[in-house]
Amino acid sequence: MANRNPDNSLTTPKECIKGLPDFGWRVKLDYECTEKCKPFQSPRLSQIPSLVGLGLRYTVHTLKCYSKGRRPHMDFVNPVLHKPMYGCPIGGIGAGSIGRGYRGEFCRFHMVPGMYDYHIVQADSFIVTIRKGGQTVYQKVLTGHRVNKTLKLWEWGFPLGQGTYQALYPRAWTVYSIPEHNIRLLCRQISPVIAHNYEDSSYPMAAFIWEVENEGKEDLDVAITFTFKNGTGGKKDFHGGCWTESFQHTEDGVDPVTGVMIHQRMQDMPCTYAVSAKETSGVSVSHCLNFDPQGNGAEVWTELLNNGTLKSKQGSSEKTKKGKDVAAAVSLLCTATPGTTQTLEFGLTWDMPVIHFRAKEVQYSRRYAKWFGKSGDASPKMAAYCLQHYLSWEQQIEAWQGPTLNSRKIPAWYKALLFNELYYVSDGGTVWLHPLELPEDDEELDEENVVDEYGKFAYLEGHEYRMYNTYDVHFYASFALIMLWPKLQLSLQYDLAKAVVHENPEVFKYCMGGHTGLRKVRFTVPHDMGDPEDEPWVRVNSYNIHPTADWKDLNLKFILQVYRDYHATSDEAYLKSMYPVMKTLVERSLLWDKDNDGLIENGGFADQTFDAWIVEGASAYCGGMWVCALRMFVQAGRILGHTEDVEKYTETLNKAKESYEIKLWNGKYYNYDCSSHGYHDSVMADQLAGNWYMRAAGISDKTVFPPDHVKSALETVYKNNVMGFADGNMGAINGTRPDGKKDITSCQSEEFWTGVTSSLAAQMVQEDMLEEAFQTLWGNYNVCWEWLGLMFQSPEAYMTSKHFRSLGYMRALAVWAVQWALEKYQPQLFPEEAKSGSSGAGDSGGLTGARSSSGTEPPKGDDSSGTQLPIGEGEGSASGMDGDKTDSEAISGKDILVAER
Repeated sequence: MANRNPDNSLTTPKECIKGLPDFGWRVKLDYECTEKCKPFQSPRLSQIPSLVGLGLRYTVHTLKCYSKGRRPHMDFVNPVLHKPMYGCPIGGIGAGSIGRGYRGEFCRFHMVPGMYDYHIVQADSFIVTIRKGGQTVYQKVLTGHRVNKTLKLWEWGFPLGQGTYQALYPRAWTVYSIPEHNIRLLCRQISPVIAHNYEDSSYPMAAFIWEVENEGKEDLDVAITFTFKNGTGGKKDFHGGCWTESFQHTEDGVDPVTGVMIHQRMQDMPCTYAVSAKETSGVSVSHCLNFDPQGNGAEVWTELLNNGTLKSKQGSSEKTKKGKDVAAAVSLLCTATPGTTQTLEFGLTWDMPVIHFRAKEVQYSRRYAKWFGKSGDASPKMAAYCLQHYLSWEQQIEAWQGPTLNSRKIPAWYKALLFNELYYVSDGGTVWLHPLELPEDDEELDEENVVDEYGKFAYLEGHEYRMYNTYDVHFYASFALIMLWPKLQLSLQYDLAKAVVHENPEVFKYCMGGHTGLRKVRFTVPHDMGDPEDEPWVRVNSYNIHPTADWKDLNLKFILQVYRDYHATSDEAYLKSMYPVMKTLVERSLLWDKDNDGLIENGGFADQTFDAWIVEGASAYCGGMWVCALRMFVQAGRILGHTEDVEKYTETLNKAKESYEIKLWNGKYYNYDCSSHGYHDSVMADQLAGNWYMRAAGISDKTVFPPDHVKSALETVYKNNVMGFADGNMGAINGTRPDGKKDITSCQSEEFWTGVTSSLAAQMVQEDMLEEAFQTLWGNYNVCWEWLGLMFQSPEAYMTSKHFRSLGYMRALAVWAVQWALEKYQPQLFPEEAKSGSSGAGDSGGLTGARSSSGTEPPKGDDSSGTQLPIGEGEGSASGMDGDKTDSEAISGKDILVAER
């Protein structure tokens, strides 16, 4: 089944269904993923010797964590299991999220910052009641199936073949057909995740809009009831102290909103759920103040069955005792006359405005508290806002997504992949916070008002790799932020820059080698910004497999991102602020040039993002990034007028690029490294990562990576790493031998990484290899979203053996690098009306893709018109040069040419 090609896609819409969009991930409710896949835990015998020490030391570390009541930040003993059930999650960015299954189950709760609970909560449901002549003729639960013995009176068993689900994040649709009563139901799920919107996008809420269509000839009364319980489905739900409270929010000129709040605490932090509904003309609302979700459910079921409404008791319930939980319900009832459609509007919000991480050293307010307050009593106001503004959210979402969705030249499956993978920006353990007080030693960078205004942003490396803003991975994922919420990318970068200059003298024992070292070395880019089970931003570097101070890619990835960000935003203050940090990192990285040839060397251990794949000497991956980081740093120096730096580092650059070609180019592609290891000449899928970033940032310098070498390397990777497996329907395997066989040197060399496949596709787009790009990227969609049932939990890696590693992973967001490349290098694919860009709400630097939405000029030194632009004695010039040169001529001395395709 891995050989399925795009023409045979199972989940791409093939027919028009009223009320559903033309694009997205679509399945019938009876869809089943029949493939069995497991987390990777069994390396090859040949790979085990190198992992024995790691395994023993990590076992000791894991046991120590368990003894303290904590899970390790990477729990290889208890990996997240495969559940091919997920659909579009709900909630905005950074205030928690709630996953939903494609059959409607509420599951995968992220309420406590950075921590997940994987439970299907049976009491969180929608129920339909159909009445004729004052009698109930049909009543069923519409979401999911029975998972335990509670709520015995409730009737599940909706015929799954009569329902269809479709997801196009941040929205989802479910159609239910009830032909025996000629009723058609359409539920529309909307979360306020909106490009360039920094207010509503932070709100912890979602709307569920039900359309009730009577296709028959008789009047029918139809009720939809929304039930919800406290907690997240785990044992902590029974700690007691929860209670419910009814409310009604009224404002002049708008329909009243009625609902029930569920008050609780989650790890000592107050949190209020609110289930709400809007009372409109011809629609009546009722509620059940509280019922026992462990009981038989009669308080809801029997009332609906007998009356079609609930009792609507006002006030508050008693607090639950230990061992008990509590639930509430809100119901809307309408009369559906023949040939008409009635709309029933529900909302779900959660108010948890003040949080802390496990160490409790710093308190934060969630971003949304800027508008709803920090007191925790905003649920009625939030519920009303949700139900008054969801139409506006949809309009903004459609305006943002429209240019891509309306393109007839872009594959339908790509559109589904692009927007649905964006779920991770919200559902990646994400926090978007404002500190209530800063640590005493906190220092500010120049121009750091971005952090003050837009807050601190962090998301996990993965649902089970619990480290915030893991930087070697964010390198790939960051295109989603810089394109859609660029201020969050800049905020993240400012925080990262502060961490560079700090040192943490705490002594770590590193699990791979068993030696000790400092937790954080001064003047190095940290691997991550910390563990939510500790104190992120205060204690960075929770990763303890290798000492990352000597990782060769982290410093370079900071330099590459800074210039890419500047190219995207034209923010010269940002570039100026970051320049000293960039220079420090260049100088630090030069220490890795052991033979003074301008090119850094890897250290003979896995000292980069492929942290189980050993590299020694000059390498294609890190060496290429070093050459391009130098090129972009020199360009930054020229823009800012640092003439001496330009002269000095151009000399280093010229040496480095020559050494890179001599040591690594073999006539067809760049060798993995220049060591004497048997795999030194393996074909690495990600060998051109540096050139990818340099081109993405608008620099087309043919003397750094000769175009014929780039084309030859990409063609070799496509032949070996892409087309060599499952007829090209699995993406790109990380490493092959020259004969096309797998490189089985390490477990990572024979993995397919979702993010690397996407970045490779982006490079192909930049080099006019569109057919190859889409074929490569199709592998991600085919494997994750169709073959193995990994939708809305795309992993870091999968293998031909149907094993996966690290479900719910940040790097899969790299599909937005493909979108960046398409908009920047293939604008003919988009409708004409999209080419002028789209406006960003409150974001002067916002981008639809690579195009500026604000009408600002491109960064100095870049040519966004598509013509060659030498930097001479004019705008953006730091020193004079020959304006007649072209980008095909060699760089020499101070001659730095920039041309954007």
